[in-house]
Amino acid sequence: MNLEWKIKRFEALSASELYDLLQLRSEVFVVEQDCVYQDIDGKDRKALHLIGEVDGETVCYARLFKPNDYFEQASIGRVVVKQTYRDKKLGHVLMREAIIVMKKHFDATKITISAQLYLKKFYESHGFIQTSEMYLEDDIPHIEMKKGN
Repeated sequence: MNLEWKIKRFEALSASELYDLLQLRSEVFVVEQDCVYQDIDGKDRKALHLIGEVDGETVCYARLFKPNDYFEQASIGRVVVKQTYRDKKLGHVLMREAIIVMKKHFDATKITISAQLYLKKFYESHGFIQTSEMYLEDDIPHIEMKKGN
């Protein structure tokens, strides 16, 4: 498997790239998780988009924010891996790449995320620690987690 990374600002995304990343997010966060919510939330325009492709197919994705664009600290969100690629541990590869890109583009080592509660151990394996009680976001249990504090 040859995974290729694209890092783009919103304005640099082609219509096809934007379609593919929104399709992946909808596939996982709306259909697979059976959660009706407003995915297109206006924050994509501020984000740096990290797209992982295999043979031109978008298989993983995250959006990255500099400090004060989402949280006070830099943040990573909409972390998603296509279902058919999850057995390849791409979530871990994606998080490692996202952390590297955060440092390179934003000089950020302090990162805050809003994590789905069931993924707590996954994010802990990347150095994040829980910093809030559980809260509901779109009727899904979440926790705030921070890295580098």
